[in-house]
Amino acid sequence: MVKRVFWGVMILVIFLVGCTRSTKNQEPYQLVLNTPMLPGTPMPISTPFMPVTRSPDQPILTPTPNPPRVMPTLRSEPETYVVQYNDSLSQIARQYGIDLNLLLSANEINNPNLLAVGQALYIPAPDLSLQPSTFKIIPDSELVYGPASVGFDLPGFLTHFDGRLSQMKYVDEVILRAAQDYSVNPRLLLLLLEYQTGWLRGERIDLNAPIPTEEMENADGRLDAWKNGLFSVVSGIANRLNWGYYLWRAEALGYFILQDGTYIPAGATINAGTAAVQYWAAAVFGKEDWNWAVSEDGIFALYNQFYGYPFDFGVEPLIPENLTQPAFLLPLEANVPWSFTGGPHSAWGDGAAWAALDFAPTGNVGCAAAGEQVTAVADGKILRVGDGAVIQDLDGDGFEQTGWVILYMHISSWDRVEAGTYVRAGEKIGHPSCEGGISTGTHLHIARRYNGEWISAGGALPFTLSGYTARSSGVHYNGYLEKNGIYVEAWDRYRPESVVVR
Repeated sequence: MVKRVFWGVMILVIFLVGCTRSTKNQEPYQLVLNTPMLPGTPMPISTPFMPVTRSPDQPILTPTPNPPRVMPTLRSEPETYVVQYNDSLSQIARQYGIDLNLLLSANEINNPNLLAVGQALYIPAPDLSLQPSTFKIIPDSELVYGPASVGFDLPGFLTHFDGRLSQMKYVDEVILRAAQDYSVNPRLLLLLLEYQTGWLRGERIDLNAPIPTEEMENADGRLDAWKNGLFSVVSGIANRLNWGYYLWRAEALGYFILQDGTYIPAGATINAGTAAVQYWAAAVFGKEDWNWAVSEDGIFALYNQFYGYPFDFGVEPLIPENLTQPAFLLPLEANVPWSFTGGPHSAWGDGAAWAALDFAPTGNVGCAAAGEQVTAVADGKILRVGDGAVIQDLDGDGFEQTGWVILYMHISSWDRVEAGTYVRAGEKIGHPSCEGGISTGTHLHIARRYNGEWISAGGALPFTLSGYTARSSGVHYNGYLEKNGIYVEAWDRYRPESVVVR
């Protein structure tokens, strides 16, 4: 197998036909983030925007803990680690699941920025007496851009507040775009943005930025939210939430390393949505603020003030146990060979489920739009197109938050299917290109969602296209398509062994 470097938690390596997401052109306009909401902070009255699932005469009950899951096995004995080139103490602490401060003290290190290659570090065993937070914050359906988000009046909600965000134009578009791209509930994105910055209700932080230019302002003097970096901040929140959610789904999240290096084990009875919020909070806050944020007095309390009781919006089960994938065709014209260039990898950003596969025309070099056509995998209506993305709804209800939805990415704007078009399986979607992200080669990136959740391409319900079933090797982008006992290996460039034909 060809050796490749795979995506780390915070580093993205782009292959010949790799892909990431770009945004509208933005100024280098940085947003300084602040501390979490503090006890006693005034909050507006609750303003629900969709019917709740609990009738008014029923009491509000404490969420039932999930059945305990088998957690990843933690070390019970100390170890020794020899420092390698490019290592850092925070990276080593994360690798071994221990408190950074404990690692420093155990090795009598005064300056954490000084390490020597070949230096032997004593790695203490994790403190197994530490207690996790078992308080459930939100249901899974409040994390994803799924059925529970249908009917949420985002522009209307924003009109209730006169804080920093009210001084910007297009805020609703920016929030919605991030929600759609990452498939994260816009209610939650707004909530966590407010919890971290206070921008909805006030001006608790300042913009570390130059004086706004005419390009940054609109005619009414308000800042353009597309140009001041807001999208990057909200996208960062969404990406971290996805990391926590899908790591939990994959049973690969056993602990949280907080912003100050503190180690906190994950609770065995929380749900994926709660794990995602805890993971996001761990990246932002130290121990004291994290404990407050994930308690009933923190993010949960702010949610109640903004929208009502979060579990009233629960859609259970979000993914039915007996869910099956409809019959899908390879997204290629019949009898036209394409290269299978990317096995299961993140659907969006680097934190989503490994729901995506990549295909590239065999004769195309560079980033020009190819003459070959990307075709529909199934019958369905095109809901939206733009910036390289084409979204197809397969259940016919007109909402991308419900049922099966297909993302076709890097589709050229030239000769592309239009929004509102109903296409049949095998009919034209458009031409592959590099549009919609940083890409080193023309290709198609395709992924599935169900009820807003990215469905792993090589998981329990594998991505199957014209009888080819996706298999993951356990390494980002590496994998196979299997059909009738024959395996086609993903390769980041053309080779005959990686060609598939519909």
